[in-house]
Amino acid sequence: MSCNMLLQVSWVRHRDIHLLTVGRYTYTSDQRFRAIHHPHTEDWSLQIKYPQHRDSGIYECQISTTPHMSHFVHLNVIEPSTEIIGAPDLYIESGSTINLTCVVKDSPEPPAYIFWNHNNAIISYDSPRGGVSVITEKGDTTTSFLLIQNARPSDSGQYTCNPSNAKSKSVTVHVLNGEYPAAMQRAGQPLHRTPHNHQLLVLASVLASSLLCSIGAPNVSLVVPEPASRARRILSLEASTGLVPPQSPLANGQ
Repeated sequence: MSCNMLLQVSWVRHRDIHLLTVGRYTYTSDQRFRAIHHPHTEDWSLQIKYPQHRDSGIYECQISTTPHMSHFVHLNVIEPSTEIIGAPDLYIESGSTINLTCVVKDSPEPPAYIFWNHNNAIISYDSPRGGVSVITEKGDTTTSFLLIQNARPSDSGQYTCNPSNAKSKSVTVHVLNGEYPAAMQRAGQPLHRTPHNHQLLVLASVLASSLLCSIGAPNVSLVVPEPASRARRILSLEASTGLVPPQSPLANGQ
């Protein structure tokens, strides 16, 4: 309908009932937000630059029809997180191999690169020290392994994993000679003895008894949030002024 071009489109953020845009005009001091009308179409977009976790929530597109029409969008911003296995402190025996594992989760795409630092200096893999290498496996979860052979006291210090699209994480490595604290690792593995077969059987029996006692109990899921970091991306919420039935966030259980 040609008159659709005369309709007014507004975007409202429900978290604080804030009117963000009316037409092409922006009514917020946050310059990350702006409305975009796609030429020769009935489509309007709310663009959010550099979306952050606090931008999650319900957004309403209001269309000035008679009767009034609204379209609701539930935005969930998932930010990449970084973790170094075994942090914040690792104890390594002198002469063994340091194996640091950095995991990047919840990234919309694999990081373009991951740099490793030692005491704030970028690690050089072709330095005269030798025996330093990195293996990176990219995917939905990206993992970078820093391997340092023949650990020596000078290898002690802070190691930092720096992904291109997530916050950095650090671990402090202690290379020890002849000392055996409880948290020490030998060749990148915890220094403890593998349980004998009879110990494993006892553990399995205890677990089986616990499961029998819990029959009939409801399933429970536990979600542990990861540390958040800023996602450097541009997000667009789109809506059309075409005549569509009003929608409520409660209609889909939101």
